[in-house]
Amino acid sequence: MALGKNYDGQDCSLAKALEVIGERWTLLVVRDAMYGVRRYGDFLAHLDIPRAVLSQRLGALVEAGILERRRYQDSPPRDEYVLTPVGRELWLPMLALAQWGERNLGGNGPRRLFHHVACGGPLDQVGFCVACGVHPPLEDIEVRPGPGLEDTRDDQVSVALRSPHRMLRPIP
Repeated sequence: MALGKNYDGQDCSLAKALEVIGERWTLLVVRDAMYGVRRYGDFLAHLDIPRAVLSQRLGALVEAGILERRRYQDSPPRDEYVLTPVGRELWLPMLALAQWGERNLGGNGPRRLFHHVACGGPLDQVGFCVACGVHPPLEDIEVRPGPGLEDTRDDQVSVALRSPHRMLRPIP
């Protein structure tokens, strides 16, 4: 029997969320948008995702209101993809999943560390700053390379993320 493609008949909020963000690659696209990736070519290079899959995922995320498509060039027409407030709400679930992966599937320590920009303190497992106790918004968080990062990739996003980078700030 073939596996169904959706969760029809499931009266469950988690099932409804998985309809939107549960496809392979989708959370990685959202993660990269949080890092500041905005352009199709940068998503493509950093994720090594097939073009057709990336196009479909970006379209679905725009349709769901998680990303907003914005025109940055008219000739030829080019769009960028920016997280909406709805998309930003995925920060804490993304952080929890990443930390779960580090604890249970990781190797040499965390690959990425998250710090509160205002005081420099690290974030705990639920997104609070250990130093000052605030729960900073995504734009006030800096991602830094962690001890487990073994990235030798040379795409623009990977290179930029080898140094501290403020979340949501566009990667040049």
